Amino acid sequence: MAAAGVERRLGSLTVFSRDDFEGEWRQVASGGFGQVFQARHKRWRTEYAIKCPPCLLPDATSSDVNCLIEEAAKMEKIKFQHIVPIYGVCKQPLGIVMEFMANGSLEKMLPTHSLCWQLKFRIIHETSLAMNFLHSIKPSLLHLDLKPGNILLDSNMHVKISDFGLSKWMEQSTRMQYIERSALRGTLSYIPPEMFLESYKAPGPKYDVYSFGIVIWEILTQKKPYSGFSMMTVIVRVIAGMRPSLQLISDEWPGEAQQMVDLMKRCWDQDPKKRPCFPDITVETDMLLSLLQSPVADPESEALARKVSCKPSLQQTLEVNEEVSPELTDNDSGSYLKQVLQLSDSESLVPSDEELRISENKVTPLHLLVAQGSMEQVRLLLAHEVDVDCQTASSCTPLLIAEQDQQPDLCALLLEHGTDANLVDEDGWTPLLFAAQNGDDRTARLLLDHGACTDAQEHEGWTPLHLAVQNNFENVARLLVSRQADPNLCEAEGKTPLHVAAYFGHVSLVKLLTGQGAELDARQRSLRTPLHLAVDWDKVRAIQHLLKMGVAPDALHQGGYGPPHIAVARGKYLICKMLLRYGASTELPTQQCWTPLHLAAYKGHLEIIHLLAESHADLGAHGDMNRTPLHLAARHGEEVVVSTLLWCGADLSAAEQSGWTPLHLAVQRGAFLSIINLLEHGTDVHACNRVGWTAAHLAALKGNMAILKVLVKAGAQLDIQDGVGCTPLQLALRSQKQGIIAFLESKEPAVPILGGGKPEAQAEV
Repeated sequence: MAAAGVERRLGSLTVFSRDDFEGEWRQVASGGFGQVFQARHKRWRTEYAIKCPPCLLPDATSSDVNCLIEEAAKMEKIKFQHIVPIYGVCKQPLGIVMEFMANGSLEKMLPTHSLCWQLKFRIIHETSLAMNFLHSIKPSLLHLDLKPGNILLDSNMHVKISDFGLSKWMEQSTRMQYIERSALRGTLSYIPPEMFLESYKAPGPKYDVYSFGIVIWEILTQKKPYSGFSMMTVIVRVIAGMRPSLQLISDEWPGEAQQMVDLMKRCWDQDPKKRPCFPDITVETDMLLSLLQSPVADPESEALARKVSCKPSLQQTLEVNEEVSPELTDNDSGSYLKQVLQLSDSESLVPSDEELRISENKVTPLHLLVAQGSMEQVRLLLAHEVDVDCQTASSCTPLLIAEQDQQPDLCALLLEHGTDANLVDEDGWTPLLFAAQNGDDRTARLLLDHGACTDAQEHEGWTPLHLAVQNNFENVARLLVSRQADPNLCEAEGKTPLHVAAYFGHVSLVKLLTGQGAELDARQRSLRTPLHLAVDWDKVRAIQHLLKMGVAPDALHQGGYGPPHIAVARGKYLICKMLLRYGASTELPTQQCWTPLHLAAYKGHLEIIHLLAESHADLGAHGDMNRTPLHLAARHGEEVVVSTLLWCGADLSAAEQSGWTPLHLAVQRGAFLSIINLLEHGTDVHACNRVGWTAAHLAALKGNMAILKVLVKAGAQLDIQDGVGCTPLQLALRSQKQGIIAFLESKEPAVPILGGGKPEAQAEV
């Protein structure tokens, strides 16, 4: 070996020493497979995983090292997207240096994270791709240790499998030694039944297929197989044909998941000959993943929380909280206050400094008298030059109390005595904000005349104009804009007063604000414009005025939807018509490339489909995964939606990203009337998807006799082979669909029709 920090190569394989890596190695996994450490290379500045198998001890011989290098060299030559790259071996401790996988193993992920169906299917599919690659290379390589612990996930949750070749069949081991070793490694649950029976035959490719079936069960259920069972119990159950419990499989799972369960059962079949091979498995997992991808999400509406000050009045506080002012009720100052509340014109009652001292929470007699609404007593108290701007512990002034309790005369009296009109409470509310909330234009005018700030903002950014608009107080709003209130100030979420007016549908205030220079297309933090909010909440008159004023009808908010998408998804025909009349685009795509027509087809809004078609919308527009509106209707919609799109002239033959035509998707869903409709309109019954399946292949696989007969009547050829050479009959045999098998075996090859480019109807036997 080379000295510390020096590398030498064996072919393309690097031999590292511990000194090539920084500091302490962090252990990230351990078990029967050994230990895995995370380490950072000093010069390459990159994280690596170093896996040290348990059989390779620190005092290993040169023979051990040579075996390790030989095995790693074989693994290093295998380069595939879903297999962990090997960079070399390390000495002291001996280990294999691999790519560091940020999300660790699937084994650790399954019990701690709730995985969505799409991610589960992607992990299954990518695992099948990796296994197919290993089985397809020359010479083929069996894994023999496939389990979630060896399925690793990178930072983007993509699969890369590891440990192939290390768990090779040990011919020198007895069967029991192998089983015991497997139990120690945690792989007993993944061993097929034939390995427990008296046979000296070495394992073949179907060993890995069985393990893959158990892995599918774990991914779908996110549970451990045979949990709580002893080693012998597991062996006995597997030999008897029993498998992990199917009780966890729910009828509420999507149809694609039920089909994945069907694949799982075939993978763990008791008879190895009946288990599918990985070239076939990848076809199915690819199909199921493509079917599950790209559901159209409904646009989210934004609920605007009504802004209101919820502070209790001071009088209510006194009734429920005895500690508010104990000194004013239990001593001389309290006696004085009681006298003041009873006598309105006594000139002999002159308070002393002691009698006017504030309580523990700073409530003074002036606060209490204002809360009582005692006009004369307040006037009397103010005549003795008390502090008119005294503040409670929550920064509440007498003026704030008077305005919150809607006492305009008291407000006027306090302002006459010089109170500050702009002092705020602990939430930043000024008297003018309370006046706007209460619709009190008289006091609002008085406050403005005494220097109140027109655009004062409380702690969340709401101005008096926001509050007046929210509560539909046009009188206060007109007063504020006449005093140069800024109509474009934003609260914390970026909403202007026009956003608020549009949300609540206060059309007179929408007109007022737009006439006063409010920005029509102002965007809040979520990028919603006033038009978005008006459409969200079906405020037709507000929408109409905004459009007349020239608002942009096609702006996309943060979720990727524009007003037309929202109106279509909500099924608002009149609003859609209005938006189109004012220039909204029929081809406006969301961030996922769905046009309004895609959404109408997905949601099944027939009137809107006709409206968009009449407005020359592109019936063949390609959305996510190149799916057209007809694809969405065939996959998700009712029969009448498919019929409507066909009547409007939708493209029958368009293929989406995975090669699926609308006919494929209708067959997959079992939409009998849609299939007939598509066939009557002349769809190509022989179109193949990416894996070479025609509609007949799908019908045979699903076991749908009625659909298969309809396809045959429409001229479907039954001898077409898919990408791995399977005809519909062979798929039916694989799925053990006996009725379909009998039907297909009874059919003779299709007879070509002279002069026709496509096979026509074929007589039934």
